[in-house]
Parts: sequence; structure tokens; C-alpha cells
Amino acid sequence: MKTLLIVALIALCSACASDPASSISLAVVDDVSLAQVRANNDAYQGSTVRWGGVVAEVENRADTTWVFLVQQELRDDAKPIADSASDGRFVARFDGFVDPVVYKLGRSLTVVGRIDGSVQRAIGEFEYRFPIVAVLDSHLWAEEVRIRHYYPPPPWWYRDYHYRPFPYHYPDW
Repeated sequence: MKTLLIVALIALCSACASDPASSISLAVVDDVSLAQVRANNDAYQGSTVRWGGVVAEVENRADTTWVFLVQQELRDDAKPIADSASDGRFVARFDGFVDPVVYKLGRSLTVVGRIDGSVQRAIGEFEYRFPIVAVLDSHLWAEEVRIRHYYPPPPWWYRDYHYRPFPYHYPDW
């Protein structure tokens, strides 16, 4: 019995430790904001950061993929807070191929990585400097599905509910 309890406890602990979101939230990072890096990119080269936001664009290249993100504040579990204040945009550089159908516009993404320079690109007609984060670990958050529940009104809401027995049909007045 004792062995069974120990095996169950180990299985339970390993299931909790395998959560990718927990590895993102527990990663050791420097306390560097996007605004600080945008102001002085050279001073923060090589710093490890945990940033998150909403996917704005995915650009696949020959051996890497650039995911352009609109930065958002992070909760304690490292999930981006929807409609929170933003310090701007940054590029998450992944090695290899990232499917743009999976990482589609509007999905929430959190990355842990090192600051690796910057790139200047246009947003419309405005030239914008994007800090580049070389991704070490990432978590693409599940899309939130909003379900509209329909609850029928209670029986006393219906007109003349108690005065019309079931088998009989009366015309509406």
C-alpha cells in the first residue's frame, strides 16, 4: 500500500512539473522592460528576458522564423494580460519553422530568450525599431473560447402558464 502511494505521488508531481507554462513562469530572467531595451539596445545585449504579447505577424525565413509581437504585461503565471498597457513591439526569433496558421494573428504568446540586437522595419509609413529576442523557451496560450449560455426563462415567466393546461390550445390575446 505504501509503495502504491509513493508511485501515485511521484506520478502526480511529474504531471505538474511537465506543464510548459510553469517552466516559463519559473525561468530566471533579468528585470528589463521593453521600454528600457528600446531606449538603449546595446546596453542590454545578452540579457535574458520574459516578455509576452499578442502575435501581430509571422515571417518565415530560410532557417529562422520571426514572430512580431505587441507586448503586453504578464500575470504571475506569465500569461499576457489582454487589453493591458503596452510598451511597444518586439520580434521573437525562433530557430526553424513556425507555422503561421498556429501562431496566427491575435494569439497570446510568452517567450523567454536573450536580447540579440534590433531591426528597423516599417509599420505603415512609420520606421520602427524592434528589439530581437532569440527564443530559448516559449508558450503559446490556448485561444479563449467564449460560450454564450442560453437559459430559458422560468415557467412563471410565460403568459398564463397556470391557466392553460397542456392538451388545450387557446388563442393568444
